[in-house]
Amino acid sequence: MMRFILADLRRLWAGSLVVVLLIAFATALGVAVTLQERALRLGSARAADKFDLVIGAPGSETQLLLSSVFLQPSPLPLMPGDVLAKLAADPRVSWAAPVGFGDSFSGYPIVGTSSVLAGSLSTLAEGQVFSRAGEAVIGAAVSLPLGYAVKPTHGLAALGGETHTELSYRVTGRLAPTGTSWDRAILVPIQSVWSLHGMGAHEEEEPGHGHAGATTPGHDAHDHDHAHIDPAAPLDEAWTAASPGLPAILVKPKTIADAYKLRQDYRGNGTLAVFPGEVLTNLYATLGDAKRVLSAVAIGAQVLVAAAVLLVTVIHVGQRRRQIGALRAFGAPQTAVLLIVWLELFLLVALGILIGFAIGYGAARLLSGLFSGESGILLPVGFAREDLASVFAITVFAAGLALVPAFLAYRQSPAAALRA
Repeated sequence: MMRFILADLRRLWAGSLVVVLLIAFATALGVAVTLQERALRLGSARAADKFDLVIGAPGSETQLLLSSVFLQPSPLPLMPGDVLAKLAADPRVSWAAPVGFGDSFSGYPIVGTSSVLAGSLSTLAEGQVFSRAGEAVIGAAVSLPLGYAVKPTHGLAALGGETHTELSYRVTGRLAPTGTSWDRAILVPIQSVWSLHGMGAHEEEEPGHGHAGATTPGHDAHDHDHAHIDPAAPLDEAWTAASPGLPAILVKPKTIADAYKLRQDYRGNGTLAVFPGEVLTNLYATLGDAKRVLSAVAIGAQVLVAAAVLLVTVIHVGQRRRQIGALRAFGAPQTAVLLIVWLELFLLVALGILIGFAIGYGAARLLSGLFSGESGILLPVGFAREDLASVFAITVFAAGLALVPAFLAYRQSPAAALRA
């Protein structure tokens, strides 16, 4: 029987190929949507796990998270610098690290922060954490060697950013991979960022317009001269109330209870405190809505393909009436004819589903790779246990679909078929 089916499929290879490809592409669309959405959820959650609490100026919680944790360029309002000093002296805080944005180098964001954060993000793969004004630590995905001189550009060089001439950072260390956006970051002392942008202890700029908080490329071009910055100057990370304004502070509370108390204390009075996980939950809700829309589109495409395949196979069975009649005339029982027609179509549909899963997986891996290359966030693409239920449901549907033309062939009279 299988030899007969395979010979028939070889004879009708063009039509069989079209059926397989139609089913494969319709299946691939649904698989790619499911895998990509899951990878984005897992990857973003793992990236945010490293940060317990983020404090910034009042505004959008989502934007605060995207800028401070995922390093997405966007201007953030500045909060008073004394917030950092209060947090550093708070007995509930293990460490509080300032975060300042605005500069870049070769497409990599330069993030001003403290040596504590640089040492807490990950272990050092090589070198050491910065300890002087002119030193920098790079993420695992930054393609620069140790000792390289990084000349910061305000904003993005591709969009006309101005290159700073007052200071260049020497790369002293490289972090081990974290699977987060910080793998593509260049970490430098926040004091150097303040100095480069004219934000001394008593030169705090108007909230919402400070360079250390604005990541809009080309924003506020320098129209005043800066004094030379000594790259060998040691760092003083004893934060005081006179510190310049900051766009964000990453906080490591000592306990879970401390984390909730700190969030409550810093929600109001000029600050906004958020748990990254909570903000991501809201983003996931929006992402879930988008997934439902895309899934509906994928299901619609699969239904249309199923209808087209059913129509094609019914017409195909009608054109093979004489062949089916001949099989019956030579003594083939009705059940054998039903099984041949059903198995032939089921093999095509099953092959299309198998290829579709492979194409969908490959597409999700490709998209995740492109996203990871741009953002640094590692997106894990893989099948989960619930996907087995999806495979089973699709297979059962395919088996039922293949029964329709099989029953048409089953009910045909041999004499009527040979006269056709």
